[in-house]
Amino acid sequence: MPLLRLRGFEIHKNSLSPTEQSEIVEALRPVLKAAPLFSPKVPTGGQMSVRMTSAGQFGWFSDATGYRYVDSHPKGQAWPDIPAVLLNLWRKHVSAERLPECCLVNYYGESARMGMHQDKDEADFTFPVLSVSLGDDALFRIGNATRGGKTESIWLSSGDVVVMGGEARLTYHGVDRIRFKSSRLLPKGGRINLTMRVVT
Repeated sequence: MPLLRLRGFEIHKNSLSPTEQSEIVEALRPVLKAAPLFSPKVPTGGQMSVRMTSAGQFGWFSDATGYRYVDSHPKGQAWPDIPAVLLNLWRKHVSAERLPECCLVNYYGESARMGMHQDKDEADFTFPVLSVSLGDDALFRIGNATRGGKTESIWLSSGDVVVMGGEARLTYHGVDRIRFKSSRLLPKGGRINLTMRVVT
């Protein structure tokens, strides 16, 4: 499991075995059934190309009024619990003392991407964001503490785990594209990205 460091991002390549990846996908099935994927609107009026949902005490949400965490799915139901297998990953890579309050589930289809952004809607930046990649490869771009400037990119593959803490916690980052059907993990192709965070 090689560890790469890029602008403060700790990138654990091939951290999860194929069996562990399949285990997580199975654990996500009841989450997606209880809280179906949806396509959030953004404050500028457009719609995100990524479909998403959440597990945990809070879920991340976006609409015309802005970005924020909410305590229920757009259809009204409470968010399901974060699967134990994911909490164990958090304990391994981040902390056993305080557990994440949100696991954001992003699904990237063939043409989905994620623009450069900071994860800054949380109240506490002490704890890192823990990211898990499943399925198709994604071209992950890392920027700077402010918008603009030179960037660096790296391909993230299924089973890679990224810790975004310290100087990387508020660094701009995004996903330019995915290599559709580059993985056999998800029968219909695409990429699932899980990001766990402490919210309050």
